[in-house]
Amino acid sequence: MSDSPHGEAPERAEVVLVAASAGGIGALTALLGGLSASLPVPVLAAQHLRRSRETAIASILSRATPLEVKLAEHGESLRAGTVYVAPPDHHLCVRSPKELSLSKAGPVNFTRPAADPLFESAVRAFGPRIIACVLTGTDSDGALGVAEVKAHGGTVIVQDPASAEFRGMPKAAVDTGFADFVLDLADIAPTINRLLRAP
Repeated sequence: MSDSPHGEAPERAEVVLVAASAGGIGALTALLGGLSASLPVPVLAAQHLRRSRETAIASILSRATPLEVKLAEHGESLRAGTVYVAPPDHHLCVRSPKELSLSKAGPVNFTRPAADPLFESAVRAFGPRIIACVLTGTDSDGALGVAEVKAHGGTVIVQDPASAEFRGMPKAAVDTGFADFVLDLADIAPTINRLLRAP
């Protein structure tokens, strides 16, 4: 476990982004379960999902948290205390600080939904006012997005690869050198709660 010395957000975040792949349902469940019930920002989650199946991810994650969890819809408004999950076969993107969009653009890192389109679009909407998290997964999705978030002054939290069920995604994010925090899964939610309370 490590903290970087530049781990404090320069501005209070207005959105939390979470990316996960293999092992992600369990990791998301743990993360959401630790977030404050009065979370003052929305959470946007890109979890790699199989393309052709109906997904029960929102109902599964709902059991772990008092926050509302739902599949994101194209054009819907962002609300604090709500978790928006990318639906199967769609990239989840941010059109403006108040509005989501869904995209059928080609797969990124061989997957749709993917982390990088979410992170990169959120940077265009929110600038530095982002907390971006990369959790367990088997590829490098999220690494480019992490670099973009950090280049614009956002805060990056990565699950410690040594504690992740699958190390590929968190290791690629750590290897960028842009992680503000590299933490065991259980420490991520308390850190987010603390950053969102910071003046």
